[in-house]
Amino acid sequence: MEIKATLIRDELYKEIEERSDQKILNCYQCGKCSAGCPAVAFMSLPPHQVLRLLQIGSNEEVLRANSFWFCSSCFTCASRCPRSIDISKVMEALRFLLYRKGITPLSQDMLDEELEKDTPQQALVSLWKKST
Repeated sequence: MEIKATLIRDELYKEIEERSDQKILNCYQCGKCSAGCPAVAFMSLPPHQVLRLLQIGSNEEVLRANSFWFCSSCFTCASRCPRSIDISKVMEALRFLLYRKGITPLSQDMLDEELEKDTPQQALVSLWKKST
């Protein structure tokens, strides 16, 4: 008797792939995206881990992360990826889905003065632009 392995993807995975037009399973976790990301220091999960968690169906962990809010959409990840995955499109799809559900966890007083001082201006502008 031959058993065929079938990947059954959940609703979030399918919606992210469809909205971003990226093949999440193509990521083999080389980490080049995370190594080059200018905002990775502010993310709770580096970009390659966001993709891995989506691959294995750990949706709650992905949606609790702040990574997609701090993504500045600079496309460094896309330029470094040997599999041509544009993770900034995946991050944008995640932001969109949360907006659609009415979830916008960012507010002007979210950053304390020290963190705001140490955060690159590009990351702050991108963060606030994405939250409005």
